[in-house]
Amino acid sequence: MAYGRTRRRGNGRRPDGAQVAGFAWIRLDISDFPTRHPYGLGLRQKRIERILAGWVDELKVPIYRGREVTGFTQDDKSVDLQMSDGQSLRAAYLVGCDGGRSLVRKAAGIEFPGWDPTTSCLIAEVEMDQEPEWGMRRDAFGVQALSRVEGGSVGVLVTEQDLGHTDEPTLRDLSEALIAVYGTDYGIHSPTSISRFTDMTRQAASYRDKRVLLAGDAAHVHFPVGGQGLNIGVQDAVNLGWKLAQVVKETSPESLLDTYHSERHPVAARVLRNTMAQTALLRSDERIEALRDTMSELLSMDEPRKRFAAKMSGLDIHYDLGEGHPLLGLRMPDLDLATDNGPLRVFTVLHDARPVLLNLDEPGGLDITPWRDRVQLINATYAGSWELPVLGQVSAPDAVLIRPDGYVAWVGDGTDTGLRAALTTWFGSP
Repeated sequence: MAYGRTRRRGNGRRPDGAQVAGFAWIRLDISDFPTRHPYGLGLRQKRIERILAGWVDELKVPIYRGREVTGFTQDDKSVDLQMSDGQSLRAAYLVGCDGGRSLVRKAAGIEFPGWDPTTSCLIAEVEMDQEPEWGMRRDAFGVQALSRVEGGSVGVLVTEQDLGHTDEPTLRDLSEALIAVYGTDYGIHSPTSISRFTDMTRQAASYRDKRVLLAGDAAHVHFPVGGQGLNIGVQDAVNLGWKLAQVVKETSPESLLDTYHSERHPVAARVLRNTMAQTALLRSDERIEALRDTMSELLSMDEPRKRFAAKMSGLDIHYDLGEGHPLLGLRMPDLDLATDNGPLRVFTVLHDARPVLLNLDEPGGLDITPWRDRVQLINATYAGSWELPVLGQVSAPDAVLIRPDGYVAWVGDGTDTGLRAALTTWFGSP
């Protein structure tokens, strides 16, 4: 949700002088971040789902809609899925993206340790007969919000007074929760959607069991404060997707899939910790308000603000790929390059989901002939400064090997030392 003046920008709303990133609603201004998009972008879930569905349709891959997986078995070569209609499917690998109650995770026997809920919320879109009390607030009950939705409906977020609800939420549940907080339900009717979520915080002990893997909410659940859940879920899929493709095509050994857990599990573990901290700060009493005042003062200082903002936006994610240049294991900046064929943006090159060796030194100095059908070599120059979130200015590299997920796998210093090893590790033997 954005505050202040906004203007329509593409499919979302770009803050114009306002920032929407925050830690437990303590605003974090990221307008000075070295990125093309130093702001938060809010899209409603149904809009995101339509965008993603459109992209999937463009891929022209088989989609079995309205069919539920009821179980599976796996062996050394494949996974056999049992479907709700009595039919079965066979696949080389199975990726469970089936949410916090994941059947795939449970059937694989993967443990889901963590913390039980301490608060429960209802979120809904409804119509109201009366004008509600617009806006967001924290009170003794918890977090509340009433907002306008396109089409004239009202978006509702309200904290329930009791835990332990297991049934699907009803309009009556929503009415009772609103009356407890606002003294009225504003004449709610005609719900478009009603759902319940809690601050239950759990993470899969392993993201892989042989040929079965987990991604998104099936691998981790947490309170949706700070808007991090979609980001890390999609990044799970991007991290896994290119690795799984290479293994399926037998370009890389199956051991490449082990790096999925080793890279992504620590990322979600950090998100779980910071969402638990934020949830505690969202409660309201004199002691917590004193703590919020302290945190607000701390986060008004540049270094803490940048560190937390980078964490919340995912711009500080660092995969441990060994010692070396500060870029190693970080997300590659989206630079404006100059090539013999004209200007080129780094992220434009990555649209094909292929690895890229970016040579910023004299052409001809790097030989990747054995990998030329897998890795794109681009000779370019870059005249600007190299600035990274939190780290600030870093020395300009002579070459950079970029994985399909945008993360730097090798940095050159004028030689090709370590390049062949990095190419073999990530993109298979020559």
